[in-house]
Amino acid sequence: MLIVLSGAQITSGIGAAMGLSLSSLVVAELSGSVTISGLAGTATVLGAALLALPTARTSGRGGRRAGLTLAYGCALLGSLIAVIAITVRSWPLLLGGLVLFGGASAGNLASRYSATDLSPPGHSARHLSWVVWAATIGSVAGPNLAEPAEHLGRLLGLAPDTGPFALALLTFVIAPAIILAGLRPDPLLLARSIAPPPAAQDTMGKSGKPGKGTLRTAWQTLRETPAAARALVAIAVSHTAMVSVMSMTPVHLNHGGATYAVIGIVISLHIAGMYVLSPLVGWLADRIGRIQVLVLGMGLLLASAVLSGLADADDVVQVTAGLALLGVGWSCGLIAGSAMLTEAVPLERRPAVQGLSDLLMNVCGATGTVIAGVIVGTLSYGVLGAGVAVMVTITGVWLTPRRT
Repeated sequence: MLIVLSGAQITSGIGAAMGLSLSSLVVAELSGSVTISGLAGTATVLGAALLALPTARTSGRGGRRAGLTLAYGCALLGSLIAVIAITVRSWPLLLGGLVLFGGASAGNLASRYSATDLSPPGHSARHLSWVVWAATIGSVAGPNLAEPAEHLGRLLGLAPDTGPFALALLTFVIAPAIILAGLRPDPLLLARSIAPPPAAQDTMGKSGKPGKGTLRTAWQTLRETPAAARALVAIAVSHTAMVSVMSMTPVHLNHGGATYAVIGIVISLHIAGMYVLSPLVGWLADRIGRIQVLVLGMGLLLASAVLSGLADADDVVQVTAGLALLGVGWSCGLIAGSAMLTEAVPLERRPAVQGLSDLLMNVCGATGTVIAGVIVGTLSYGVLGAGVAVMVTITGVWLTPRRT
């Protein structure tokens, strides 16, 4: 099962990385506006958020295969619309396609939860972490295939800049094919079939009435399960901190005269921090506990905010160290938080709560990016670092186990 999920994660990750690396540039070219080009990333994140609950709802009703196929199918449709939009030179249509393209991110996030459905007790973080680690390959390979894909598009007679989206479309054909053919039996459906009959409180709320709707069920479960709520907050804070600092770092380095090549290396090392150590983070979360790793993650995010925030714009070494710690701190929050969230809720309610988690994670990330831009634009990058440091410190103290 882990091999199947990882294979789909790698394939879809290549397509997602290609689209994300070029979308803002293509929107800028079509619209003639740098300001409008920023909407490309917003559209993709918005799409991932909007598709999180439908993916969860479909998984809850028909199993993980159905949910993941829906997400990657939306990304496929988004890629097709992107190809058409570039061909007819329409940036509004391209933004619409990028919203559906966000299904790739929604599917990749949902894949990590699929890995936990049949995990033995005490191993869910490790299983989840291997699927997260597989994203490294796609994230690194995708941008490097963008230029060959563009040449391929020209050979096929496609309009300029459509090649990468056409190749992304192909990856979103292959990824669900891997899921549909290889993810058998469906892990969620099998887990439900072998689980003992749920108690009344597991399928109904405290009122004794079944929850109606994915969103309502998720909120009800969070109110009744403090551990799940704490995990969700930790995931959201980790993602907000990471996206806020990462999104503004290229601007900060550019002010210090850094070249695009240098900025690319810094961001690559940040992405490596996010994914390369995922198996180690998963092992630690299973070994020493989820809360402990979440607190460790907040500590790493704090160190990152301090290092990055205090670095001069031309101090590439210090900024790089800060961004690497930022990636590892995010990994701790995502993996330990996701494992804790999954284990805290009843099996029947997991897809709903997991979908809400991904929804809030993406909304917080998009909001954090906007706020970070305002802070850096009106104040400074250092003030952004200070704000992130305060946020993660408060969260870390709140998460710290109380000794009685």
